[in-house]
Amino acid sequence: ILQQFMEIEPEMLAMETIVPVYFAVEDEELLSIYEQTRAASASQGSASAAEVLLHTATANGFQMVTSGAQSKAINDWLIPSVEGRLTGLGGEDLPTVVIVAHYDSFGVAPWLSHGADSNGSGISVLLELARLFSRLYTYRRTHAGYNLLFFASGGGKFNYQGTKRWLEDNLDHTDSSLLQDNVAFVLCLDTLGRGNSLHLHVSKPPKEGTLQHAFLRELEMVVASQFPEVKFSMVHKKINLAEDMLAWEHERFAIRRLPAFTISHLESHRDSLRNSIMDRRARIDTKALTRNTRIIAEALTRVIYNLTDKGAPADLQIFTDQMQIQQEQLESVMDWLSSQPRAAQLIDKDSTFLNTLEYYMGRYLKDVKQHHVKADKRDPEFVFYDQLKQVMNAYRVKPAIFDLLLAVCIAAYLGVAYVAVQHFGLLYKMIQRLSLKTKQQ
Repeated sequence: ILQQFMEIEPEMLAMETIVPVYFAVEDEELLSIYEQTRAASASQGSASAAEVLLHTATANGFQMVTSGAQSKAINDWLIPSVEGRLTGLGGEDLPTVVIVAHYDSFGVAPWLSHGADSNGSGISVLLELARLFSRLYTYRRTHAGYNLLFFASGGGKFNYQGTKRWLEDNLDHTDSSLLQDNVAFVLCLDTLGRGNSLHLHVSKPPKEGTLQHAFLRELEMVVASQFPEVKFSMVHKKINLAEDMLAWEHERFAIRRLPAFTISHLESHRDSLRNSIMDRRARIDTKALTRNTRIIAEALTRVIYNLTDKGAPADLQIFTDQMQIQQEQLESVMDWLSSQPRAAQLIDKDSTFLNTLEYYMGRYLKDVKQHHVKADKRDPEFVFYDQLKQVMNAYRVKPAIFDLLLAVCIAAYLGVAYVAVQHFGLLYKMIQRLSLKTKQQ
């Protein structure tokens, strides 16, 4: 049933309706309304016509009323993103590894879009990687010769608008940016909270001898030697510029000729899980999320520290003991992320969620700051509307047949009362006449 609903959602988003459609969380009151409505419309089978009429007249109906105003476009809405960095050791002209995940969710009802797997899991992995590498970069002995740039992007579900503007600002409108220097590769994290498979999505297969190819090789090695139960593969898909929407976030970077790829447990970007209000916390496998975080962290560390070329064995476990992946922390972050709707229409620069995300990143990273995207008034790429959440009141009403029967009963009562009064009047006159004759006699 969940799968069917997720497949229906895109159709609902694409179609136009002549009446408003509302979505609500199922609770006892809503179920009671549903059961009473279903009972009122149920067939009576072999019941007599009188029984059917009586049942129809006495059944409860409900009138649903909302008091919200007409939805209006919001002209000054901003899509915020957050970036932070860890500077490498050894000079200014160091290669940069960029780690990206979009934080917003999407679904047919924004206020019910919690996006646990897409992309709460990606943000959870990004924050855990920030924590791990901040510890490694604290000590000179483990301070690597790479800059690490972490970017929690907004507007991911709107064709990655936050990433698009961030790239424009860093590549076109500034003279000093880590993105303008030697970018080793960009790693995008998307839907990593379930399953026993991992896929590295690329727009162009990495060439041998490049750092991207080294990362692919390390991923294959870590999975094969330490996690044989995981199915790993590389998925090659060319960018289709004729499409209105990009498939994966790494395509935003690839368009600007930056080496990038996305890692996900989904094999296809068309999976309905990525844009569904059914993407809830209960669907997240925390053990799988922890395992996937460790695979990425191990492979990334082997690349940054060049461990394979230095003779480190394939089954070497780097993140153990004091440096192990903290499953409890991942669970806490996932609980926090999936406890609230994160649709882009609901998150502005002053939202509690964004302030908490910025604070969390500031615990481990340097130069943490926000970036904002505002829609172009002349040719907007996205338009947000208000009135996304309304209070609906359900009034219990009787069907029209009830009013008809009530009118008939009232008419009958009045008729009986009229006849009774008429008969009482005649009886009273007769009694008066009899009493007069009695007196005369």
